[in-house]
Amino acid sequence: MSRRSYAHYCPVARTLDVIGERWALLIVRELALGPRRYTDLHADLPGISTDVLAARLKDMEANGLVTRRRLSVPVWVYELTPRGHELVPVLAGLASWGSALLSEADPTDALRGHWFAIPLATALRQAAGSATGTVRVLLDEHDWSLRIGPGGVTFTGEDTEPDATVRLDTATAAALARGDTRLSDAVAHGEVTVKGDTALSCALGTTNSVR
Repeated sequence: MSRRSYAHYCPVARTLDVIGERWALLIVRELALGPRRYTDLHADLPGISTDVLAARLKDMEANGLVTRRRLSVPVWVYELTPRGHELVPVLAGLASWGSALLSEADPTDALRGHWFAIPLATALRQAAGSATGTVRVLLDEHDWSLRIGPGGVTFTGEDTEPDATVRLDTATAAALARGDTRLSDAVAHGEVTVKGDTALSCALGTTNSVR
């Protein structure tokens, strides 16, 4: 079956031709933090069928957004291409716009802590000011790394010693995403802790930055 197209000579329409299908942008969200196995993607996309996930990944590979790589036998992972990573700022804009739509979660809502990685990255960048460097985020059982630079934030798979380590829980990350609290207030109240001895760690956690 051929994919549908809006057949509009317009960059917005062309973009939606590629990533406008249901689940496509959420797959980008999952892969933004680094490579994921198919089973991990399926587990962290509650509600998606295996057939739909396979179809979306196939389409995204064909469009140059995702690539499949073998780590070892028989472990394969999916990861974003450079073109796919260009969609992460788009997700940041959507997350900022959608923050006003977040109320308290319904009992039936699925929730994963790493789903707040992108709005949290935006908050960290704003708090960093002119400071730059790498940040390791520890959020409940999840962890990932990001780099704050002059051009914005990029998620990395770096294993080097970070310039700052930020620890928080899912409830605090959700409150930050909703706009119920600011990062500086969460730091002041001990809901976010920052470890490090760099300009970046001081900028992120002036109140409780520790060595």
